[in-house]
Amino acid sequence: MALVNTKEMFQKAYDGGYAIGAFNINDMEIIQGIMGACADLKAPVILQVSSSARKYAHPAYLVKMVEAACKENPEIPVALHLDHGSSYELCKACIDDGFTSVMFDGSSKPYEENVEEARKVVEYAHKYNVTVEAELGQLAGVEDEVEVSDDNAQFTDPNEVQDFVTRTGVDSLAIAIGTSHGAYKFKPGQNPKLRLDILQEVANRLPGFPIVLHGASSVLPEYVQMVNQFGGKMPDAIGIPEEMLREAAKMAVCKINVDSDLRLAMTATVRKYFAENPSHFDPRQYLGVARDAIQSLVAHKINTVLGCEGKA
Repeated sequence: MALVNTKEMFQKAYDGGYAIGAFNINDMEIIQGIMGACADLKAPVILQVSSSARKYAHPAYLVKMVEAACKENPEIPVALHLDHGSSYELCKACIDDGFTSVMFDGSSKPYEENVEEARKVVEYAHKYNVTVEAELGQLAGVEDEVEVSDDNAQFTDPNEVQDFVTRTGVDSLAIAIGTSHGAYKFKPGQNPKLRLDILQEVANRLPGFPIVLHGASSVLPEYVQMVNQFGGKMPDAIGIPEEMLREAAKMAVCKINVDSDLRLAMTATVRKYFAENPSHFDPRQYLGVARDAIQSLVAHKINTVLGCEGKA
């Protein structure tokens, strides 16, 4: 199957009460691990690329690796998505490179500027059958180029969503309801909570419209423990409870982003491997087990959070 955009997969997800996993990719092993899980469980998937990952791996390499993944798994619908595109120019470059979906993130800009630039991205993207995601509200946290302090974070205002979607023509909307970027989403003793009331109000104002959650890694304790056990230092890393994400997926959320959990699974596994095999130096050995860890994590997310097994 060739790369697809997100339009049909989101419609099916909305109607079916499940979400599509949007997993960030940086290299071949991550792509192979994600696709292995999706092939086993017959789950559609979004492979997404941040601007820093694009710089790290080079656009041509990433696109060709994703195309190879599609060729190897022709039964799995795959969208190639730009995560947090900061400008029209970056979104346009990714569309020209063969991406089938882009996110324009103007959430830090004044409202009217966000509207105008998102509309411009939509006009270009739709000429090439590329879907567009945008964001209202700001998530706290740090991840790649995204860095927002707690003081500057703000929940999405449901009063703005109809105007924004109507004027921009975007195909999906990322909202801020309590998720955050990175592995330190909450302070120790804090009660993690998603504002599902805001999600419901947004869904009421945009019936049938796909909603996206960024910063939705759960920071699984077993991987944090493994990192710390084998020489790492990640005290107080806390994520979003998976049962809350599953509730959101049953509502209007059609895309749930996962990045930090992938990084944790890969790093924890490699740390453990080096500690237990100090004489090994073949990258295929430790990257092979890291790839297996990615596959196991993605399978867990499909079963526990997303509910999209068998939906390919």
